Amino acid sequence: MTETKSERRPRRGPDGRLATFPDLTGTALAGLVCGFVVLLVFEGAMSLLRLSEFGDASGWIALILPVWLFTEEFRAAGWGASRIIVAILGAGFGLAVGMTLAGLSAGPFPSLVSGAIGALGLTVVYCAVWFYGLRWLGHRIGG
Repeated sequence: MTETKSERRPRRGPDGRLATFPDLTGTALAGLVCGFVVLLVFEGAMSLLRLSEFGDASGWIALILPVWLFTEEFRAAGWGASRIIVAILGAGFGLAVGMTLAGLSAGPFPSLVSGAIGALGLTVVYCAVWFYGLRWLGHRIGG
């Protein structure tokens, strides 16, 4: 009989934050995919009812679950200026990358797809800046 390892995924640290970069990114991207699937179902229903054309909604709406995750990570980071600085930098760089990707893809794709591409860029960049920036700044200030 083989023994299975019952390790909880995603792994969390003692402070409640996600422990590794793949855990954070994977959880955020899973939330983004779930949000996009719900948005596709909603768009399909709206187009079947002839209330709008398919693809008219903004793909940025798919960010609801990743933003919720980022808010919980922000709360779990504890008090201090470092979490505010890193969150602002992550949001700024993430928005810059996301808006650039959405703008570049806006011509050939409808707003549903271009917004989802922008949301993907924002999510990945925010995860990288948040995870590595918070740990780097924590080591720099001794926290």
